Order: sequence, then C-alpha cells, then structure tokens
Amino acid sequence: MTTVMFVRRFLADYARNPVNLLVLVLVPLVFVVVAAGALADTARLLGGAGGGPAVETTTAGWAAGFLAGVAMYFQISAARDADRRLVIAGLPNTRLVAARLLTGLALAALVSAVALVALTLRTGIDTPARVAAGTLMFAAIYLAIGAVVGATVRNPVNGTVLILFIWIVDVFFGPTLSAADNVATRVLPTHFVSLWMADQPSGHGGRPGDLGWALSWTMVAAIVAFEVVTSTTRVAGRRRWHTVPGSAGDQLGTAMAMGLREWRRNPVLWVLLVVVPAVFILLSDAITPHGLTPVVLAEDGRRAAELLDPAHIHAGTMAPIAVASLATLTGLFVVLDARTGDQRLALAGLRPGVLLVARLSVIALAALLATGASLAVTATVFDAHQWGLYAAATALLAITYGLLGVLLGPIFGRVSGVFIAFLIPFLDIGIGQSPMLRGEPADWATYLPGYGGTRLFIDGALTASFDETWALLIALGWLAALGTAATLLFRHTATARGTVRR
Repeated sequence: MTTVMFVRRFLADYARNPVNLLVLVLVPLVFVVVAAGALADTARLLGGAGGGPAVETTTAGWAAGFLAGVAMYFQISAARDADRRLVIAGLPNTRLVAARLLTGLALAALVSAVALVALTLRTGIDTPARVAAGTLMFAAIYLAIGAVVGATVRNPVNGTVLILFIWIVDVFFGPTLSAADNVATRVLPTHFVSLWMADQPSGHGGRPGDLGWALSWTMVAAIVAFEVVTSTTRVAGRRRWHTVPGSAGDQLGTAMAMGLREWRRNPVLWVLLVVVPAVFILLSDAITPHGLTPVVLAEDGRRAAELLDPAHIHAGTMAPIAVASLATLTGLFVVLDARTGDQRLALAGLRPGVLLVARLSVIALAALLATGASLAVTATVFDAHQWGLYAAATALLAITYGLLGVLLGPIFGRVSGVFIAFLIPFLDIGIGQSPMLRGEPADWATYLPGYGGTRLFIDGALTASFDETWALLIALGWLAALGTAATLLFRHTATARGTVRR
C-alpha cells in the first residue's frame, strides 16, 4: 500500500505542471505523424532491413522510448535529495525505488498509447499485439536507461545529452535504418526489439530468437536500473554553494567569470560537446552506401537539381544537426540553472543586460566549441567547396538554436523544455531541411529557424560560389528576432523576483 501511495503522489507531482502531460501527448503524435515518412525514406537510402513500412512502425517505439527515458531521468535526478531524506526518515530504499520506477512505467504506458494511436491514424497497424508489445519494450528499455543516467549523472545538461546521444545512435545506426547484418549494431539496446517489432527476422538471434533477446534486454535493463538507483539512494550527498561577489565597475567580467567557472567544473559537458558530433559524423560516413540522390543547388545565379552521391554528402550534413541540438540544450539549461542566482544578482544591483550578455557568452562559447569540433572531424571525411561559408553557416545555426533554448527554458521548464528542444531541431534540420531526404526543403520547413542557415551551409558545402543572399537575410532575421525575444524574456525573469519584493 505504501508503494501505491507513493506512485500516486509522484504522478500527482508530475501532473502539477500541465505542460508536462501536454508534451507527453503532443511529442509522440508529431514525431510519428511527421517523421515516419521521412525516416522511411532514410531507411531506403541507407539500406535498412525493414524498408518503409517497418520503419514507420518502429517510429512509435522510438518516440515512446525517448520520452520515457527523459521523463524517468528527471523523476530520478530531480528528486534525488528528497528521496534520500525519505530513506533517512526510515522508508526502505527498495520500496522507494520501486515506486519511482512504477511511476515511470505509468508515464511510459501513456506515451506508448499515444504513439500507437498516432501510428494507427497515420498508417494503420497490421499486427497490433506485436507492435504494442514492441513499443512497450522500447519504452521500458529507455525507462531503465533514463533511471541509470538520472542516478549517476546529476547535471541535467549532461544527462539529457547522454540520453539523446544513446537514442540517436540506437535509432539511426540500428537495424531498421541501417544494415541489419552489421555485427557492431547488435549491442544496441533495441536492436532485437526493432527487428521483432517490424517482423523482420534478424537471422542471428540463435536459439532464443529475436523475441527472446528482446525480452532479455528488457528484463536485464529493468534489473540494472533497479540496482543502480537503489545503490545511489544509500549515499548521502552534499550540496555546495559557490558565490562570487559582484562589482559595480566590472559587472560583465565578474558575471562571465562566474558562468565560465560554473561550467568549467563540469568537464563532462565539454567532452560531450566534442564527442557527440564527432560520433554522428564518423558513423554517418561509415554506414552510408553509395548511390545517387537529387539536391537542388544555386550556382552562378541559377537553381537546379543535381544528382549527388549520398555517401559523399551525408557526413557533411550531420554537423549542423548535432551542433544545433547541443546548442539548444545548452541555452535551455544555462538560463534555467542560473535563474535563481540571476534574480539575486539583479536584486544586488547587477544590471540585467550585463547578466544576459554573460549568459549568452557562455552559450556562444559552448556552441562554438561544438562547431569547431564538428568541423575538425568533418574535414577528415568531407571536403567542403567553401569552408569559410560552411563553418560560418554551422556557427550561425548553433547560435540561433542556442537562443531558441534560452526561450524554451523559462517557458516550458526542464522536462517539457528538453522534449521541445529535441523535437524542433530534429524536425527542422534533421527532417525538413535535410538534403538526404529531399532535393529541397519542404514547404513547411521554410518557416522554421534552420531554413536560412541550412541553405547557407549546403551552398558552402556543395557549390563553388556564394548564391544564397536571400537565405543569409532570412538567417540573420531569425537571429535578430530570437535575440530580441530572448532579451525581453530574460529581463522579465531576471527582475521578476526583485519586482515582487519591492
């Protein structure tokens, strides 16, 4: 009865923010409806085992898995100190952990149901029992991943980026999008779940079969998650507070030093900013088969479609996707983590404009680090025609999406903000603008923040002359609009506490 009571309390706490529940419904709907067709085209291009219908089927599992993983991460990470106090007060830690995992399972069941409804509305389901079971296994496996990351990675930027990294490697280099006979992909968490769910026998499942391995992955993941979370609730943690006094004469320097010092204490973040884009780029180059795909390019004042080898251009198009996603998450968490401190600094007399410049400088530094690392790795496998334009366009996209993250944080909060920060760059740059999926951007994609920057980096990557003046103006317009909106929102949130007290 105690466990059931805690599950009800945890669910009620999660539901206090209605945006969280709204996002759990909207994100899988949008992902399955919008991304399924584009991912099916990607599978055909990359030689995936399942082809179009199989990929569209597994999108329900992918959506449910990612949302379950991130939701579970915040269930464990955000409540770590409160859970330890409950254990100190006498609650058995096994019972507490069971309640947390059951809460996550309830959220996973919700997102799985929504994803299945979206899949039914879009394509229909030929084998409902198989697809429903596969979607739940996806959600359960990523539920365990989110729990383990939440118990071991305290910083929310590191945790969410790590889950996103695992998910993207699992999805884009797994058997339904890439070659199923690749031995290296068999260690991915949903390798056998994907193949069984799509009714595509792997041929290497052995005596247990694909279903046996899928169930084994699910059960082992649950056991590992339970043990890891249980072990971390036994350890008492310390909270350290670091304060740096402000200076009226050197406020900007002090604020920037504070921000950089805080992020310098987080070396894992800087490693992720370098490693994540590098892995995406190198794996994209390694798995993409040769062929021909049309890409619309502007050259010498005229626009025409040219047939290009996807094996040649895929690695070159991955850098902006990875960098934009990381920049969005960085912008989101820089603002959220510093919000309370910024309000105190504003009360103490630090100008909101100085605070904003300091925070944006930290975000820009992280975005430029990821951009530099991506370009260095890209240069080893791809030769852009105009490196200066290609690098500038990638940095422009990174800063644009960093500003978008600044807006998402105060509006949506941590949990819902992460979901939105994942969805927008994925649908924008990864789906709508991608030259791997269509010759030119979809009509709806021309209204998104990545349109201008993407046309610029394609022009720099694949043509010998600059012909995208209009795209440059659009990109700068988005940058100015997001910068203005971020400034207004930051001023409001930084001074809100001080206004109330006065």
